[in-house]
Amino acid sequence: MALARYLMRLSLGIWIGGLVFFPFLAQNAFSTLASRQSAGLIVGKSLINLHWIGLGCGVVFLICSVASRGARKFAVGNLLVLLMMIGTSISQFGVIPRMNAIRASIPGEIDSVPVDNPARAKFDTLHKASTDIEGLILLMGLGALYLAG
Repeated sequence: MALARYLMRLSLGIWIGGLVFFPFLAQNAFSTLASRQSAGLIVGKSLINLHWIGLGCGVVFLICSVASRGARKFAVGNLLVLLMMIGTSISQFGVIPRMNAIRASIPGEIDSVPVDNPARAKFDTLHKASTDIEGLILLMGLGALYLAG
């Protein structure tokens, strides 16, 4: 039981740590690399990897939670982790592919397209949605970590 509870906290710690670190990675990529296009590709690939790590951590958390607590405590913490996984999946399989399709349809860099262009406006809307989703996932993760203690 102690190992399962440790793995629950560890999985959340890894996931939350990645979510906290990610904005610093993105900021450094965009401020260091010569091309915003290159920075965007690196940040995008890193986000995809973060999502897979998060989904794996979510599975570990839920399995260990049920193993250590049984069905009697399958409550708010587990629900938060499940919602984190749903949000991550929406971003991974819905938002990011749509952003990538828009980026691929535009010749040159996305930043060179005027803001009033419909494709650019859609890209910016999706980017904001992605950022909002990650923020919500982080908040839910902090709540789940508190409840897992």
